Amino acid sequence: MKKQNCLHIAVLVAAALGPVLPAVATAADPRSAVKVEFTPTPAPRADDEMLKTYTASVARVTFADGTMRDYPLAYVSLFKNTDRITRHKGTTYAAAQLFDVNMAPIMEPKGDPAIAETADANSLLKIGNRLFLVNHWEYDDVLADGQTANKAKDWYSRMPMGMSLSEIAQGRDGRLKVKSQQPIDFSAVNGTWILCFGSQTPWNTHLGGEEDYDLQFWPGEKVYPTTQAGLKAMSEVYFRGRQVANPYDYGYPIEVAVRDGGAYEITKHFAMGRGTWEMAIFASDGRTAFLGDDGAYSGLFMFVANKANLPKAGGTLYAAKWVQTSPDGSDGGTADFRWVKLGSSHYNEIKALIDKGLRVGDIFEYALTEKPGFVPTRAGTAETIWLKLKPGMETAAAFLETRRYAAYLGATTEFTKGEGVAINHADKKLYYAMSYIQGSMKAKDGGPADDIRLKENNAGATYTYDLAGGQVDTAGQPIASDFVPVRAYVEPALLGRPIKADALGNTADPEFVANTDNVFFSEKMRTLFIGEDSGTHQNNFVWAYNVDTKQLTRILSLAAGAESTGLQVVDHLGGHAYIMSNNQHQGDWIKSTPKELKERLEKRAGELWGRNRHGVAKYRLEAHVGYIGGLPGFK
Repeated sequence: MKKQNCLHIAVLVAAALGPVLPAVATAADPRSAVKVEFTPTPAPRADDEMLKTYTASVARVTFADGTMRDYPLAYVSLFKNTDRITRHKGTTYAAAQLFDVNMAPIMEPKGDPAIAETADANSLLKIGNRLFLVNHWEYDDVLADGQTANKAKDWYSRMPMGMSLSEIAQGRDGRLKVKSQQPIDFSAVNGTWILCFGSQTPWNTHLGGEEDYDLQFWPGEKVYPTTQAGLKAMSEVYFRGRQVANPYDYGYPIEVAVRDGGAYEITKHFAMGRGTWEMAIFASDGRTAFLGDDGAYSGLFMFVANKANLPKAGGTLYAAKWVQTSPDGSDGGTADFRWVKLGSSHYNEIKALIDKGLRVGDIFEYALTEKPGFVPTRAGTAETIWLKLKPGMETAAAFLETRRYAAYLGATTEFTKGEGVAINHADKKLYYAMSYIQGSMKAKDGGPADDIRLKENNAGATYTYDLAGGQVDTAGQPIASDFVPVRAYVEPALLGRPIKADALGNTADPEFVANTDNVFFSEKMRTLFIGEDSGTHQNNFVWAYNVDTKQLTRILSLAAGAESTGLQVVDHLGGHAYIMSNNQHQGDWIKSTPKELKERLEKRAGELWGRNRHGVAKYRLEAHVGYIGGLPGFK
């Protein structure tokens, strides 16, 4: 009992300190850190704890000489989305200000600047002798007057989005701070739509996921109005009515290559396929990439480039076939993988098809009811569409309608909410976040295929895939990679554990991961870091899972309603290590939140954060870009 009370006091102290780094910033230790274990941060109980993002964990570090030292950790907010630190054309804007094609600020109907509350991916990169941070703004859901964007009269769904490029200074004590910040101009690639998670390439650039599920639907489908709303937003808000948005311009991995002087180059990698990419990540060979496909009836995709560190030169795109080997899937299921080749192409060829103005009717004949000679498919929704490929359109189908074509060729499109992807090179493992196991992943879900037959788990799972070389595709042709997923399973500690709603509204056990979203594997720490986007935890958490000891430890608690985003681990930078971690859409309460608790939290948030001119609590409109600090470097 005494130990628990001490931990509780530590949480209260951390919460009161807020986003500062008190006693954890220290001079870099010249010794080589070789091992780390973390003490747990208790789940919050009091209202003020629940409204803070904090850590009470200690990192117990072992050095190469056998000595050990404890390092207390703290969460540091580098900046908020509302901080006026972005400089553009001599004017200062909020960090998450959205811009149109001419890089003029977008304004909301009531005269407020359009500021996203959804900080997502981070890439902290050392370029020459300087540090730069690329960070995403995912979508804009809440207007300054408190209305959700897609319900506000005469307004738009989600909005065209952007990224920020910040130069970062590192103090001798390890503290990071923003020196300067600018918005990234995406006009050369016709803007961006829903920028989600990302990764860092082996050649030291940022690779972001353009998660454009709004723009994937076809005329006649029940959810097609969401595509119309998205295209309207791009056409009228981003292009200011001077250009009609083309859906085939969106839905690709986006590379941001930062140069030594702070300039940058943007590339949408068309040859990696078009989908609802949570993210893409390259293996150390610089050729093999895995793409996390978000949404319902999604797939698992792999790209193998022709040349290392040069995806623009083209490659081959594959989709996975799940061959289940477990009887009922109650433990998340086990499966072997087969790989279906979708096609081979390169940047210039696919860009030419997009610029040609192709539409889906040029690629497929399709029907909303059964039709002889057509293949039934489900891709993106629970609605079955019958397809027939038009002659000579194989390449267009593979790279512009990637998920549909995968289903057409018999690959598995029954995953639900595929999210982050991480690679453990030493053990040849791939980790894939499956936020929910439901719907299309259940047996007899009503679709035309039933490859995945699992027991429903609303808390999801983090899957482990074994990787191997010497593999062939379903046509018997060699796959030119040593990192091909061949088997899937879930380690027991990484399977979500649903419960009946507790007093705080949690419907998954708060002592285990629920609804995994971001994942990042640290080779030096031998640790898989996991961030949640949970509809089953009142407070989302960041966890550390040591793959050797199988120890799962909570190391960060996020403000209530906020999603954990931007996970990146920098093992060694100037003698320090950093766990980059953002929060977004705090105050977006889960459905099971008790009414009385929700009312208390909303009242307290208004007292602590204040309200804007519309009377909306600033808590709901804020997001933080930051990191967990206090760790020594791991060489």
